[in-house]
Amino acid sequence: MFRVSDLTVAIKKNQQVMLRGVNFEILPGETLILKGKNGSGKSTLLGAIMGDPRYEILEGEIEFLGQEIQNLSTEGRSLLGMFLSFQTPPEVNGVSTTEIVRTGLMERGEKVRLDEVRNGLMANQKLLGLPMFFMERECGVGMSGGEKKKNEILQMLALKPKFCMLDELDSGLDMESAGKISQILADYKKETGASFLITSHNLRILEKLKVDKVVELVGGGLKVMDERGAMNGGGTK
Repeated sequence: MFRVSDLTVAIKKNQQVMLRGVNFEILPGETLILKGKNGSGKSTLLGAIMGDPRYEILEGEIEFLGQEIQNLSTEGRSLLGMFLSFQTPPEVNGVSTTEIVRTGLMERGEKVRLDEVRNGLMANQKLLGLPMFFMERECGVGMSGGEKKKNEILQMLALKPKFCMLDELDSGLDMESAGKISQILADYKKETGASFLITSHNLRILEKLKVDKVVELVGGGLKVMDERGAMNGGGTK
């Protein structure tokens, strides 16, 4: 499904190496939890996987569905079925969530009417506890931290990716919302067989999800841990 092999990543602006020789694999339907202290490189890893131009891959390979993707654009990776929920979701002035989702679906070759997209979003908004016309607001603009995170999940549910990377999804969410989203993610995983790579400090967001692997970024490399978060040996490959 998804594999990272001997990945070394630097910040392009100053060539500071953040990750060294990272190896891990996620099988279809698996959930991997990525732990690490602030500044350890968790967001860097997810950004590099998704093709964020701020990062440069110095060595190694990223493979998704049997295809090497490290030279693909972010759009190309998205079209293959990859999705990244940002730690700090951006604000997109003048563009609604509805328009973003419809564009994403049409880029995949799906001919969808605007009212079809709206109907799908409205059903998922109800699950997330969002107001009826939330999806017509400018994406991220004027939203609270919790609303931005729910909006990311709203987009994920509409785009139906095969591989979902969720960066600090719990930040900005209250305990009730975190528990509700945990159930939504579990249901999505059961329905689609999607795989997850999640960074989180809040166990509530993982309450309903079966966790298959836990790893921690330490000194730019990965350490394998058990499901309780205890260290369990060397790097994973």
